[in-house]
Amino acid sequence: MEVVVVAAAAAVVVAASAVVIAAVVVVVVEATAAAEVVVAVVVEVVVMVVVVVVDVMVVVVIVVVAVTAVAVVVVLVVAPAAAVVVVVEVMVFVVVVAVVVE
Repeated sequence: MEVVVVAAAAAVVVAASAVVIAAVVVVVVEATAAAEVVVAVVVEVVVMVVVVVVDVMVVVVIVVVAVTAVAVVVVLVVAPAAAVVVVVEVMVFVVVVAVVVE
């Protein structure tokens, strides 16, 4: 019974870790006729999967952290310009509780 529940919890961890979203948004703003400002917004999503297995007397906590880092940030600068890079981290917590009854 315990092995089945732990195997099922591990499958949930693998499935949740596979769902990691990363998005890059580039916004171009014209400041003047001579300069353009390019603002790159990088969204980094950190998915933390916590699996808690409760076994009457023993509590086992398995923590899997999947971190996706956005590798490429392209900032194009034309003429005298300013570039602003904003990094936003979004943390998603997925908690799976499996109760083992003996």
